[in-house]
Amino acid sequence: MSSIIHPIRLLSTLVANQIAAGEVIERPAAVLKELLENSLDAGADEIDIDIEDGGVGLIRIRDNGHGIRREELALALCRHATSKIAALADLQQIRSLGFRGEALASVASVARVSLASCFHDSDQGYRLAPDEQVVEPEPVFQPPGTCVEVRDLFYNTPGRRKFLRSPRTELGHIQEVVRRIGLSHFALQLRLQQEGRPVLSWRPALDDAARLQRLTLLCGAEFAAAALPVSATTSQASLGLSGWLAAPQFSRAQPDMQYFFVNGRVVRDKLINHAIRAAYQDVLHGNRHPAYVLYLDIDPQTVDVNVHPTKHEVRFAQSRAVYDFVFRRLQAVLAETKPLAPPVTTAVPTPVPMTEPATPSAPFSYPSYRQPQQAPLAIREALPLLQQLYQVSTAPSSPDEAPPADSPPAPLDENTPSLGYALAQLQGIYILAENALGLVLVDMHAAHERISYERLKTAYAQQNIDSQQLLVPVSVTVTEREAALLEEAAETFAELGFVVESAGPQHLLVRAVPGLLIHSHIAQLVRDVLADLGRFGGSQRLREHFNEVLATMACHGAVRAHRKLSLAEMNALLREMENTPRSNQCNHGRPTWIQLDMTALDALFMRGR
Repeated sequence: MSSIIHPIRLLSTLVANQIAAGEVIERPAAVLKELLENSLDAGADEIDIDIEDGGVGLIRIRDNGHGIRREELALALCRHATSKIAALADLQQIRSLGFRGEALASVASVARVSLASCFHDSDQGYRLAPDEQVVEPEPVFQPPGTCVEVRDLFYNTPGRRKFLRSPRTELGHIQEVVRRIGLSHFALQLRLQQEGRPVLSWRPALDDAARLQRLTLLCGAEFAAAALPVSATTSQASLGLSGWLAAPQFSRAQPDMQYFFVNGRVVRDKLINHAIRAAYQDVLHGNRHPAYVLYLDIDPQTVDVNVHPTKHEVRFAQSRAVYDFVFRRLQAVLAETKPLAPPVTTAVPTPVPMTEPATPSAPFSYPSYRQPQQAPLAIREALPLLQQLYQVSTAPSSPDEAPPADSPPAPLDENTPSLGYALAQLQGIYILAENALGLVLVDMHAAHERISYERLKTAYAQQNIDSQQLLVPVSVTVTEREAALLEEAAETFAELGFVVESAGPQHLLVRAVPGLLIHSHIAQLVRDVLADLGRFGGSQRLREHFNEVLATMACHGAVRAHRKLSLAEMNALLREMENTPRSNQCNHGRPTWIQLDMTALDALFMRGR
């Protein structure tokens, strides 16, 4: 078999730049992202964007940043030319959004680029346009800052251009890039125009009210209304988490409203995504996706942003610590999703020490519809210990806790509980109650299911988790990589009652398991935990398995539909809901109650029309 042997040779500058462009420039939105990051790194707080033909015909960005010196203008269009790093050590503490020095050179290799800039301490601007044979900077009127024009994208690579979508679709991608910039830089003033018509515009958001207004503009009024403020730092202030987490009832069919920023850089990180998803465990309905706008502040020396050409991925030096921090802080916020009163306006979070639990500053009401019920969990064999736990956790601890005899409801005033007072029961399924806002409808089974579930979790944790020795150890076959993770996973296993030992390069022995999981598939569970640790740096799989068993018991122990309750029993249930974490949802993520205020009720009967 013969083949042609070509000599080894250096690629031309044009081909090398086009290869680099292929890594980061997929469509007009990618060009805009690179140029916007350059403007922000230049200190710009005012940016104007003009788009034509979905960005294929023209992308023009004007900013008021510090500008580029005349003698550096040509260098800015060269590959690997940057002012953001100078030595290898600089790569270990990246604080800027861009740093590779490839953006302008890559864009110039697949489009017609002109660059005009006026350095901040100069009164004269200069322009460079290689495609117009302006290869030496020429004087031009230019206010302090920089203007970059990108025309005829992919004019010299028609194979790439044919994969672009319609101008309307490409404009949608551009708007998403601008939305991310707006959410990460609140001090920025920005205007976006398409064919000379305004598309997006906002002023600097320098106070809480303005930031909430921008959040509403970019994510929608429904997200802003359901947003729970997040604010926490570690005691050493090495990690900080802030932003907004959407309450569970505001979920999405797709993960299309998830914004996570690390030191101001938007990222898509599998470790972070897994930690957030774990925090929503047992409060999110079905296969719905959470929505959030979150900001992680971390020491730049402990995060590597140079792992992907688009810089959308990062690598944490202490991934386990980051995972646990994000998971625990968000779980604490979601634990407070219970009836609260009186309503207040959602505020922009202010960082507080980690020792102070983050709590939402605004309650929320459910929409006036019911989501389809999720299928119940499979019934598992109930252990005597679990039965005893359930009986202890649901029985009154003293005669004083027995429901009092029925009595007329107290008058409604500022001291009225958030769920009000029970009025009646409908079809043995729903509790009707009156509060200061109007009518409250409660699904009594769903509510009692959550109350029982949280009691079971608390009771089981307080009794500590007892290990049960196995007469015959369970042998688990794993990969060598998974076996190497056992030492890292030892603490996770031990605190939950497992005793796991190494028995060879690819074998583990499980000698003890918690009594609650004695009938589970132990080998598969151990493998899954190790796989999580290898992929995400952390795992909540064991706790989720515990919770699944407890949730099943709570579901089958909760009050059934069509059971008649007295007013005293109904009011007792309402008071329990107000004091139970996550009681706005049942264990399957369904809503437990909805609020119909007087305005909504009047509208149903067309009062005042």
